[in-house]
Amino acid sequence: MELQDILHTTAAVREFTDDPLPDDVLSEILEVARFAPSGGNRQGARLVVVRDRDTRERLVEITSPGAQRYAAQGAVREGPWNPVLPTSLTAEEIAATPVPAHLVEPIRTAAALIVVCVDLSAVAATDQLLDRVGLVAGASIYPLAWNILLAARERGYGGTFTTMAIAEEPALKELLGIPDPYAVACVIPLGRPVKEVKKLRRRPVSEFTTLERFDGPPLAD
Repeated sequence: MELQDILHTTAAVREFTDDPLPDDVLSEILEVARFAPSGGNRQGARLVVVRDRDTRERLVEITSPGAQRYAAQGAVREGPWNPVLPTSLTAEEIAATPVPAHLVEPIRTAAALIVVCVDLSAVAATDQLLDRVGLVAGASIYPLAWNILLAARERGYGGTFTTMAIAEEPALKELLGIPDPYAVACVIPLGRPVKEVKKLRRRPVSEFTTLERFDGPPLAD
């Protein structure tokens, strides 16, 4: 498969067949993915592969509160977990919201889960003193996570970044024995997709790219 085809068709996959993901294939995926860049080439990533059913069920429990808030805010047309606009919902309203199956079932049905962690002592978070949510440290881990999805796609597998469990990160770290100063960047369920995406739909370049300034003229498609 050509790189451009992979980039055009690496969708967020949440529905999987019963096909396994053998360790040798997973090793091939990670062998390719490991060449992702990281800040200072410090390579502070640590991956935990989870297959155990009991661990998965506990992970569903840990994921559920974050998924409930996501669903509750979406139901009242709020941006779920938005860091700029606070929610109008009470804790009781969020807790009463059913857990959306599509946010937790991939944890159960994927052939394997990849818990992507990063050593915070190995990142350069140049935005840490700004009065906003930090983003820069992610540049040292998310390229690796994305490479995993690209390499999986090339081999006929798929997955997606899931982050709902990170709302309860202390419990997640306890479950998997993740020490400080590691943080969890995402959980990636991986497996054979039920449906294969032919091509993704995205906004044209001219809608989100400008020349010279934020309010400058658009770059032509």
